Amino acid sequence: MESLLIWMVVLTFVVGGVVFYTRNFRRQRRSDRERLTQTRDLGMDKASGQYPLVDAAACIGCATCVAACPEGDVLGIVLGKAVVINGSRCIGHGKCAEACPVGALKVGLGDITKRDDIPLLDDYNQTNVPGLWIAGELSGFALINNAVNQGCRVIERIAETAGPRSGTPDPDLLDVVVVGAGPAGMSAGLRALELGLSCVVLDQQGAGGTILQYPRRKLVMVQPVEIPCLGKLPRLEYSKEELLEIWEKLYTEYELDIRNGVRVTAVSGQQGNFAVVTSEGNFLARHVVLALGRRGTPRRLNVPGEDLSKVAYKLIDAEAYEGRRVMVVGGGDSAVEAAMGLAHQKGCKVSISYRKPDFMRIKQRNADRIQPLIADGTIEFYGATTVSSIQEDKVVVEGPNNATIVPNDDVFILAGGIPPFGFLRELGVKFGGDQRDIAAVGKPKAAG
Repeated sequence: MESLLIWMVVLTFVVGGVVFYTRNFRRQRRSDRERLTQTRDLGMDKASGQYPLVDAAACIGCATCVAACPEGDVLGIVLGKAVVINGSRCIGHGKCAEACPVGALKVGLGDITKRDDIPLLDDYNQTNVPGLWIAGELSGFALINNAVNQGCRVIERIAETAGPRSGTPDPDLLDVVVVGAGPAGMSAGLRALELGLSCVVLDQQGAGGTILQYPRRKLVMVQPVEIPCLGKLPRLEYSKEELLEIWEKLYTEYELDIRNGVRVTAVSGQQGNFAVVTSEGNFLARHVVLALGRRGTPRRLNVPGEDLSKVAYKLIDAEAYEGRRVMVVGGGDSAVEAAMGLAHQKGCKVSISYRKPDFMRIKQRNADRIQPLIADGTIEFYGATTVSSIQEDKVVVEGPNNATIVPNDDVFILAGGIPPFGFLRELGVKFGGDQRDIAAVGKPKAAG
């Protein structure tokens, strides 16, 4: 009798465990299907750069890729197979591919012949315009280690193929002009120094590139990376300030020629004799490396009052806004992180205006952090709204049914940037969206 009782207890636990697991499993799969439908409706399932490429025939639906993703909301399991649910959040960590036990996915750009946001490049990142190269985010690949590696590889290829200068060298003709002083541009410039190439780096802001747009103390995952002149970074995660200190050290200690506050407006000429037209005059170069990033110039709202001094497009020091009424406009990671940073300042009253009803493009850890702040009123969220006007002491936001006046002292417009694709097309650079352009550079660069 005692033995039977034990078996009944064990059986009860087993059955209970199976029921619990089954319910959770079904609940998660139902949630994945609902999220996929929602992100498709909002257009968030499409990638902005590289993303997981799933071989459905090989996938066994084990969900190890879902659990491995550091962003937490890129992949899901629908109908027993891994699918990309929120492709816009993928930044190419590659952890999903490493975790897959059957090799059913890799991280790449997909079929670039169908993407009009990816320039056609050869295996060394040269565009269809000879002597015009691309490195970093503009190529479609995110992450700092990718940017550094591409910047170095481009310069190494230039050094291999440039050949000696003919005749009397023109002292004003540089070997390379690099446009952009982010990780890709800085690495290209430093590698050029190592290889003895004359080089100047131009940037309309300053050393750091996209990192300059990050909120204060933002953690940046860099993965293993080796920077020219400096060597391998010992850690895998740094704050914004730490990375900017590294860039500052690099170009001051190694005398890299960086011209900050210089805006490039045009590039003309041909390989061996390019003219780079800027706000500070022209630069002549044999090769031009575009390391612009995909953000481009800050996106404006074009509403009355946007030119007031209270409006800014990046947050430098949250502590300066103690006791202020601040509105953040935007719904991406930079906007959410800025809002959270401001909310922690004494007496700072923070609001967010976002054109969609929910945050769909942010990292999971940011979603987990901001929702409690919205729920307890620390941050006021105006979802499904647009800013219609900005005034000295208030902001007017328009919702589906009415306008709301929000008392306000400062506004941060963190709504992304205008990608430089139009500028590249003016230079003659071909993109993958037009099938006729495929022959321009030969076989497209392989994804992944």
